Amino acid sequence: MPAETEAVTAAVLVIGDEVLSGRTRDANSGYIASYLTNIGVDLREVRVVPDDEDAIVEAVNALRARFTYVFTTGGIGPTHDDITADAIARAFGVGIDHDPRAVAMLRERFANPADLNEGRLRMARIPFGADLIANRVSKAPGFRIGNVMVMAGVPSIMQAMMDVVGPTLRQGVRIESASIRADAKEGDIALPLAAVQKAHPGVAIGSYPYVDETGFNTNIVLRSRDPAGLAAATAAVEAMLRDLPRG
Repeated sequence: MPAETEAVTAAVLVIGDEVLSGRTRDANSGYIASYLTNIGVDLREVRVVPDDEDAIVEAVNALRARFTYVFTTGGIGPTHDDITADAIARAFGVGIDHDPRAVAMLRERFANPADLNEGRLRMARIPFGADLIANRVSKAPGFRIGNVMVMAGVPSIMQAMMDVVGPTLRQGVRIESASIRADAKEGDIALPLAAVQKAHPGVAIGSYPYVDETGFNTNIVLRSRDPAGLAAATAAVEAMLRDLPRG
């Protein structure tokens, strides 16, 4: 799709008690962030909520009003605590029931009617008016309603859903970046780097300290949609580092 001239924004809503307890590490938000960066969509917020319907409804309604897209992960499986679909239906003020399209998808995997039990059929409960998001891994679909994409929490399944929904998204102008190893401590470059940032407001400049074999060091990362502005700011950082007093 053609790139938008205005910013296209997004948020990720991670749903699940297991993430908040530390039992499960969230790998999905990082994957979605990289995917969106590659198509010029700005991920502006990542939020984590428990398996609590009120919390999910509140977060979905807040995020969908602020951003172009919202991506939720988790809570659409077959068990009693998978309540995301019901919460999304409530957030949009619509009903929910078994969707014949989703049931047909599940039957592709569970050909024996006895295997498509009541628990698995919960994964076919879709809010009214939603479009399905297929996945090649488990066949159980996610869904899209309004600007909200509701996807699985299992990373391989979520990624399969992103492969389906990604090409349908509006694309923005990609952000280009440059990374410079400062060979200096972050505290030593703080003031001159702030001066470079002030002189180049159209470029986001960040400093990221780390420790390597030489001791404390810093990476400087510059990001912008304006190639000329990025080049000018990069040159200014390089000049600042050349002029930096070295003890």
